[in-house]
Amino acid sequence: MKRVQGCPRPLGMTRTGNRVNFSVAVPEKSSCDLILYSEQYKNPKRFSMPYDPLCGEVRCLGIEEAPEDLGYLYEKDGVSYPDPHAKRLVFSDTEEILRCGLPQTFAWEEDRPLSIPEHQVIAYSLHVRGFTKHPSSRVRQKGTFAGVREKIPYLKDLGINQIHCMPVYEFQKVQGKKVNYWGYGPGYFFAPNHSYAGNEDAAGELKQMILDCHRSGIEVILSFPFSEGIRISEMLHCLEYYRIEYHVDGFLINPYLLPWEQVASDPLLQGAKLYRKDETFQNVMRRFLKGDEGMIGSVEEQLRRHAGSEGAFNYITDHTGFTLQDLVSYEEKHNEANGEKNQDGPDYNYSWNCGAEGPTRKETVLALRKQQVRNAFALLLLAQGIPCILAGDEFGNSQKGNNNVYCQDNATAWLNWNSLNKGSELYEEVKALIAFRKKWEILHQDRPLLRVDVERTGLPDLSYHGTSAWMEPNDVASRLLGVLYSRKNENGEQEACYVAYNMHWLDHIIALPVLPGKKTWYLAVDGEKGVLKRMKVLKNQRELVIKARTIQVLVSR
Repeated sequence: MKRVQGCPRPLGMTRTGNRVNFSVAVPEKSSCDLILYSEQYKNPKRFSMPYDPLCGEVRCLGIEEAPEDLGYLYEKDGVSYPDPHAKRLVFSDTEEILRCGLPQTFAWEEDRPLSIPEHQVIAYSLHVRGFTKHPSSRVRQKGTFAGVREKIPYLKDLGINQIHCMPVYEFQKVQGKKVNYWGYGPGYFFAPNHSYAGNEDAAGELKQMILDCHRSGIEVILSFPFSEGIRISEMLHCLEYYRIEYHVDGFLINPYLLPWEQVASDPLLQGAKLYRKDETFQNVMRRFLKGDEGMIGSVEEQLRRHAGSEGAFNYITDHTGFTLQDLVSYEEKHNEANGEKNQDGPDYNYSWNCGAEGPTRKETVLALRKQQVRNAFALLLLAQGIPCILAGDEFGNSQKGNNNVYCQDNATAWLNWNSLNKGSELYEEVKALIAFRKKWEILHQDRPLLRVDVERTGLPDLSYHGTSAWMEPNDVASRLLGVLYSRKNENGEQEACYVAYNMHWLDHIIALPVLPGKKTWYLAVDGEKGVLKRMKVLKNQRELVIKARTIQVLVSR
């Protein structure tokens, strides 16, 4: 092993053949040493990293003929510390960082990101640890990347082809006196979280999870909220690293810290999917769901938002806020367990408990909650944009009214898979609705809808209706909306789909648009039964009776 001239870029430790490069940012007036560890050494090796004005505040050196198991730490002004850009961290039993290192090599074979067209994506948002940590998950390695791998058949069966993972990098497990369950804040962004792995090779386990997801047709999107004070260039380098080294399909970023334009224009990130959180769809649909007035115009806009438009995707529930079951069961947050006197978490949830706060035995309340959950999934999966389901919503997972489980690394935040057995009917309904969306491409088109007869089918590609056909509802008190989609299918034939939304507490009769030619309206989704196994011809082709708080779907044949 011998010392050679280093390269200031990239920051961190990189290996090329038998040569290893070390690069770290250290202020000019500080001393800096590199400490190397290996089983080949009786004692750690130490190398001085002097200041070089040509490299600014970056210190660098190279090592040739370095051993494969090389580990390292830096020492600044006599105090040792891990590399902020470490790609692997080795911990003691007490969670103390012992040294940094490089991930083991991984056989990717011919794997590449999947590049599923945006309009075909069905996304699913999960927390790697919380997804399988509960004993009811019945996986071998609970709370790990391997645990997610074991649930891939479940995701495929549901119809998911993209997962959004909350932060998977090393982060401070405790912030102040609170457990940091979500992983927000400072972290070692280049190193996968060792506590999410069932063995010492967290990087290899994350790569295997991504590889297995790709083999099953599922994209992997990683969330990188980063933290304030991180240079934009470092954040970009981090995303580039995960794209190249981990074959990640895309990223969920915070555009307030990392400018959207800079990520989108990065040459190495071309082709990667970029997403950002946008609560507009969530807030509009929650208010419409519970029956607020004056929502029709906003609902129309959100229903037609094109897939992938400026990185937005549709969701009604997210990790921040209520689960879907809690959204229809609580009007007030119940975060007392967080130890902040219930003052944390969002105050405005646009939720409705359907007549009773929290658990209840009232059959009328339970029936209404069940219907509202069914409506929420219809609002999400029948909109044109990218739908994203919060993990566990498909079987009624609850956090008992806690809408801010950032510090709850326990059964409150973990998915309780026992609810799947209790809510298997809901799971089957959601699964059927996803399959219905996939079958009818008119519900997830690959182009923006213009509200004109683009294809000369006799109907505009998109139109809105009220109780009278072709009369767009504009009354502030209206809670009723009909949406008509029309297009030519792959055989060049005109097809139409009419979605009737009634979030009013009263039944309504709505006039149906007349179909061109000899087409007939069929009922495909019943508001109270879900997707029908066999579509039914409407006896009355001129009007539809739509019951209170239901959503019905008609298709033409």
